[in-house]
Amino acid sequence: MSVSDAAELPPLAPACEHWLNKFCDHLRYERGLSDHTVKNYQRQLTRIAVNLELHHWKDLNQADVKRAMAIARKQHMKPRSIALRLSALRTFCQFLITNRVLSADPVEGIQAPKADKPLPKQMSVDDMSALLNESDDEEITIRDQAMFELMYGCGLRLSELTSLNVFNITSDRQLRVTGKGNKQRLLPIGRKAQAALQRWLTVRSSWGATTESALFISKRKRRISNRQVANRLEAMAQRQSLGQRVNPHKLRHSFATHVLESSSDLRAVQELLGHANLSTTQVYTHLDFQHLAKVYDTAHPRARKK
Repeated sequence: MSVSDAAELPPLAPACEHWLNKFCDHLRYERGLSDHTVKNYQRQLTRIAVNLELHHWKDLNQADVKRAMAIARKQHMKPRSIALRLSALRTFCQFLITNRVLSADPVEGIQAPKADKPLPKQMSVDDMSALLNESDDEEITIRDQAMFELMYGCGLRLSELTSLNVFNITSDRQLRVTGKGNKQRLLPIGRKAQAALQRWLTVRSSWGATTESALFISKRKRRISNRQVANRLEAMAQRQSLGQRVNPHKLRHSFATHVLESSSDLRAVQELLGHANLSTTQVYTHLDFQHLAKVYDTAHPRARKK
């Protein structure tokens, strides 16, 4: 963790800090979670310990957990944020039980507040075409087109895009992606994305980044950052006068929506997105029960009408 990250978190009692650090190491090195996710866990658990004035996690009981949730509500945290905090604590308590710090789970039986899940928004096929069909031979634009063609064409997360290396492109026009939990998946590269990549790789070679393995680099010959990608995408949307804000997640959701609308194959979309659970894909693609029931009625052999 950087100095600035550490400075924003209040100090903890030594015993609390010790076990929290061990938990973060477990998440990072054993479960393979990203630094961003680990810091979110650390931030949530630190707030709980500070709010409860804990001296040791072994003292945590169910009344403390309820009080921590009540404090969060008094601090005007949104239901989704409270649910995130409780989820982090639930995972941490399981870790403490495994390591015999706790003998019972203080989170058991405590429910997170219900919250409406805002549905992610997608772009229309026409808007997506307008965004990606920018005609400009400037080298930066060629790089940007390759990034966003690949992101939309493969349904990539932002972190998956920026972590790509040149060797992740296989000889048979496939892309090897490392997603959440360090899980890998192999994705086909579409015709448009393939053409954009070839143009970018030619430009990239001319930049002379011989020691950098990253697929997408800045003019400083370094791996491009998440913030740079988001800023370049917003600038491209403004140049194309789309009349809407565009962020990297919207490209991923548009990919899922457009593929699902064309194929009605929820399981295939799940695999392409790298979702561990089908329920995640169901929410992500804003399917309602009626649509799922229709797919079931037409596809399942036990549901088909004679």
